[in-house]
Amino acid sequence: MRTPHRVIGAILAAALLTQLTACGTLFFPDRRGQIEGRIDPLVAGLNAIGILFYVIPGLIAFGIDFATGAIYLPDGQTAQIDPQDLKQVVDADGNVDPAKLKALIEVQTGHSLPLDDPRLIQHSGSAEQLAAFGLRPAA
Repeated sequence: MRTPHRVIGAILAAALLTQLTACGTLFFPDRRGQIEGRIDPLVAGLNAIGILFYVIPGLIAFGIDFATGAIYLPDGQTAQIDPQDLKQVVDADGNVDPAKLKALIEVQTGHSLPLDDPRLIQHSGSAEQLAAFGLRPAA
């Protein structure tokens, strides 16, 4: 009779332990020890999802990630490209030059992306996005 209670207790303890661990600490253990930097939107988003489902464990996850530094991006890395740099890859008609885009991504991130891959899905921007960059839409 005591064995089922112990099994249920062990399962409950394991479930609570997994809820109390922070996303950044689990996914990026190499980032621990950082004291400042840019916040990684992926880790912050995953911790925010934890708040939606379990408020207290989600807040604890944020606290752990901030305390360990796992929520910060590594030195010199960013999660986005500066819009001023993107103006270089867009011509006057609003078309993106794939070769220039590939070179910009390689310079900014250090990774070479296969932009000629047939599985690549390209999306067109809206007129409002082009206007934000000071460009006019092509007809």
